[in-house]
Amino acid sequence: MQKTYTIEDLLSIMQALRTPETGCPWDLKQTFETIAPYTIEEAYEVDEAIRDGDRDALRDELGDLLLQTVFHARIAEEEGSFEFADVVTAICEKMVRRHPHVFSDGTVENADAQTAAWEQQKEQERASKAAKKGEIASALDGVTVGLPSLLRAVKLQKRAARVGFDWPETVQVLDKMQEESAELVEAFQNNEGQNRLKEEFGDLMFVMANLARHMKIDPEEALRGANKKFERRFKGVEEKLNALGKTPKQSDLQEMDALWEAVKADEQA
Repeated sequence: MQKTYTIEDLLSIMQALRTPETGCPWDLKQTFETIAPYTIEEAYEVDEAIRDGDRDALRDELGDLLLQTVFHARIAEEEGSFEFADVVTAICEKMVRRHPHVFSDGTVENADAQTAAWEQQKEQERASKAAKKGEIASALDGVTVGLPSLLRAVKLQKRAARVGFDWPETVQVLDKMQEESAELVEAFQNNEGQNRLKEEFGDLMFVMANLARHMKIDPEEALRGANKKFERRFKGVEEKLNALGKTPKQSDLQEMDALWEAVKADEQA
């Protein structure tokens, strides 16, 4: 019979890994900063397991993500900041506070109403945090810098839209996209330098994220789909080249482009 472990076991394992002299050299040298990239990577692997519909992988990836939480909490405990129990307490308090219709006498009509109430509660919390720091609360507070830039752009735009800073019509965003595209072309044609090109490219990406939001498209999902399509079709080109006894390095752009069109035609057929 397989042994069943508990969260206490996981905490003990992490403590052992981080114990000087007897612990693991790699685990001992880690800091918040060095393991942060792994935390982000594990979250993406959870997302991938969900998209693949692989429940075994999801179980394992959720465990990996939980380990990251325990890892961070252990480092914090060692420096005297907080403990794992404080992390649990904080999230429990937050969930109870944000669900008065479940844990108190509040009421909500439906999921949309709960979403609105949730956002209002978060806004109040952000205002309270700003007040404690002696700062003026911003509608953009709390949009973490650590998000993928495309996703963060959408979140920033959503926050601004809530207070009325938004194009009322999608066609206006399309016009802005054409304007930003023209500015990028102009900067390139005038050889205005890499910094200007980067700035104009960023502006175009930002307005493309805004366009996706107006069209109710998840830009990350759309780009993920485009990546998969490119990967599928390029591998199709490689297969056709292999049938000709060639590799891409032994081909040229004209031939590969023709094979690319053939792959597209096969898919459409």
